[in-house]
Amino acid sequence: MTTEMHKELITLKNEVSKMGHFALNMLSDSIESLYYQDIRLASDVLSKKDMIRDYDNQIEEKTLKLIMLYQPMAIDLRSLAAILKIITYLHRIGRYGKDIADVVKKHLSDKQVALNLVNLRHIYEHVQIMISDALLAFEKMDISLIKDFKARDDEVDKLRWSIFRECLTYMIEDPKYITECAHYMMFARYLERCGDHACKIAEKIYYMVTGNHIEIS
Repeated sequence: MTTEMHKELITLKNEVSKMGHFALNMLSDSIESLYYQDIRLASDVLSKKDMIRDYDNQIEEKTLKLIMLYQPMAIDLRSLAAILKIITYLHRIGRYGKDIADVVKKHLSDKQVALNLVNLRHIYEHVQIMISDALLAFEKMDISLIKDFKARDDEVDKLRWSIFRECLTYMIEDPKYITECAHYMMFARYLERCGDHACKIAEKIYYMVTGNHIEIS
């Protein structure tokens, strides 16, 4: 029975990894749709909102079933407990991608981008790598990949506030930028929150591997 449980646990972890990459792709595509004002790509992201929800629901159901059937202990139980948390954070990352794409489609697709988006690109690149490393740490059970997440999260926070200050400057100098800057500040906040979710995933991976709790963000 233990061997059967481990086989099912491996399958379940693979599904979590697929969900993670799916959520990250939603976020990545939403940022690309913003940069290139690509209405089709934004619409594609929006079409995936039900799929990311289904990932969440199905993995949760399978996880609870494994707990009920096998009553696991030690690292197996911690793994299942961590999965229940991780899929929630992944779902939220995907939803933030959906929210960005929604704004692009409804409010920005027919407007000429007037502001320099370099800092927004930078914050996305930091967050994208954090999420990718968290997923790899989960797949490999390797906590060395998340050891510097605190410093990385601090850098994301600095970039977010840099965007906030830059946008305030634009809005003060010319009111025509107010709407556009309001959207960019919101996007920066969404990306910062995705970075926070990457940190929460890292915390659960650390607990899964070691049995100890840490606080990153």
